[in-house]
Amino acid sequence: MATHSLTTSLSSSLLLPPRKLVNSSFIQCCKTQNESVELSTNGKAGFPEKSPQKQQLKNLPPRPRRIILVRHGQSQGNVDESVYTRIADPKISLTEKGKAQAEECGKRIREMIEKDEADDWKVYFYVSPYKRTRETLQNLARAFERSRIAGMREEPRLREQDFGNFQDREKMRAEKAIRMLYGRFFFRFPNGESAADVYDRITGFRETLRADIDIGRFQPPGEQSPNMNLVIVSHGLTLRVFLMRWYKWTVEQYEKLHNFGNGGVVVMERGFGGRYSLLMHHTEEELREFGLTDDMLKDQEWQKIARPGELNYDGPMMNSFFTHFEDDDCQ
Repeated sequence: MATHSLTTSLSSSLLLPPRKLVNSSFIQCCKTQNESVELSTNGKAGFPEKSPQKQQLKNLPPRPRRIILVRHGQSQGNVDESVYTRIADPKISLTEKGKAQAEECGKRIREMIEKDEADDWKVYFYVSPYKRTRETLQNLARAFERSRIAGMREEPRLREQDFGNFQDREKMRAEKAIRMLYGRFFFRFPNGESAADVYDRITGFRETLRADIDIGRFQPPGEQSPNMNLVIVSHGLTLRVFLMRWYKWTVEQYEKLHNFGNGGVVVMERGFGGRYSLLMHHTEEELREFGLTDDMLKDQEWQKIARPGELNYDGPMMNSFFTHFEDDDCQ
């Protein structure tokens, strides 16, 4: 499969809080946006990822400026597929070229952030536990002094698609050919995963990430800044599935996406309403090269101005999927 490179041009107490009345523009289940909504814990403690209770808007920490997706640098497996027959996938290293790609990627990310001209910016890293992604982060992070790194977390749900332990080279080539006939999203490798399986675990990671953002878990109290940048270092397919899950792309849209190049970057930047849009950083041409369709680009334009919690009720998918809307009787 051809790849295309996208660069950056491209609780201290278990006591429950008292019940309060808050204004919410996230959950509009009342007559007006300003109507008070009573939130109750129903006498139960819970976890932020699972609890329906929301913090008051005025107490929510600022959302990070960017979520930056990075594919690992060139690995031994990228240049010699036979490596997979004798080295476990999670233990495959970067090549020297891959290390250089990672270091250069870190420099590009820093240059992008510094263009904001903010003094209090920082980065926080999420990384796949595979050796090649950890080595990518180690080299990428050379561009940042300790005071700029808010922290890092190794996240197993960001791992590569499982292909079935040690791989037989000829069998794997045959399986990949069958995958193209069956469909890249639903085909499951023997003893391994399909992209649909990756979608399920990425859904869990996405909920954790959203909870981290809502709570400001990566920033100490009193040091919360809108100039935080989250960097996710992972694998090509995993990152494409992450984008699919975040933006609710369809299976057909996913299957038209191209892979990141090694050391490639896709930037989700906070828009004017607070949501993240690819068009805040990338050009339309770059995104078309990546595989975004007209409908996907129209949605990214909406993402630029929409607020968190809002839904695009007149999304472009409605008109392209339901073709009978073209009939005069259905207008």
